[in-house]
Amino acid sequence: MPLSLAEQTEKELGGIKSVLCRQKRDHVELDRLIAAAEKSSGTERAAALDDLTRLVFPHAFAEEAVLWPVIRRRLPDGEQLTLEVEKEHQAINELVTSLAKVDVDSAEHRELFTEIVRLLREDVRDEEDELLPRLQEVSTTAELIRWGSYWQAVRSTAPTRPHPVVARRPPGNVLAAVPLSVLDRIRDRLDALARSAGAGSRLALSASAAVASVAGAVEHLPPLQRGERRATRSPRTDNRRVR
Repeated sequence: MPLSLAEQTEKELGGIKSVLCRQKRDHVELDRLIAAAEKSSGTERAAALDDLTRLVFPHAFAEEAVLWPVIRRRLPDGEQLTLEVEKEHQAINELVTSLAKVDVDSAEHRELFTEIVRLLREDVRDEEDELLPRLQEVSTTAELIRWGSYWQAVRSTAPTRPHPVVARRPPGNVLAAVPLSVLDRIRDRLDALARSAGAGSRLALSASAAVASVAGAVEHLPPLQRGERRATRSPRTDNRRVR
């Protein structure tokens, strides 16, 4: 049985530039951001959730674009292993999309967030205990470092928000990267401006909503759904796709 990433040192994982170390560091930061969101309320909670979102979705996008294709090529059961994680990612995308529509201090918001946290932690355990150790077994240190560079490049330019209609696999997710990343980052800035409570807050919120509408239209473009495995979709996703 391969050793979990949680039980390995940086050196054993291939060094700080290894994709395994990069993944593990993000998982540690994920725990910190979850704790910050759980103990806060109001605008502070909303800001903590924004920080969490900006970690989770670029991280998952980089996995789906860089790592999971390698696992499917190298492991005989890689198809099923990555499909299960893609299902978790899809569920998180849908729940975070729903979370954004609910008052941040409501009981419903807390309930949805609890389910999101459960899925996030399940996802981390699946990756650290099985997928990534299995990848480690069939990879050289040089490969892990090279993939770490690719992963970081994708993560740094990936969309920062949930897009449940976009494919979890290439080529759809690759085609989505540029337009949705640009639109998401515009919204990130507008939302930060709105939270500043200045004179332009209402205008910033309206502008953010307009950009969100554009992103929603882009998300439904058929090329961005190519490569998706139907098993990844939930009934909710299928309904949104035919909208």
